[in-house]
Amino acid sequence: MHVSQTDIAYDPQDVGRAIRARRKKLGYTQAEVARFNQCSIRFLSELERGKEGAGIGQVIRIMNSLGLDLATLERE
Repeated sequence: MHVSQTDIAYDPQDVGRAIRARRKKLGYTQAEVARFNQCSIRFLSELERGKEGAGIGQVIRIMNSLGLDLATLERE
């Protein structure tokens, strides 16, 4: 498995920043990503801003659609 870049998310804002950065890097609008993932633009916007309360299943689906993985790492 090749990992090109690893960032650790410590809070919802970190996750939102990663999703926004990847979406923009791929050249997608929020509307396109929302439509593809069958969610509202408002949901995606709030997710990108790090608003708490987003359903983890939907977050993982959006991340997967943008080529992002959600990983768990053990801390020492």
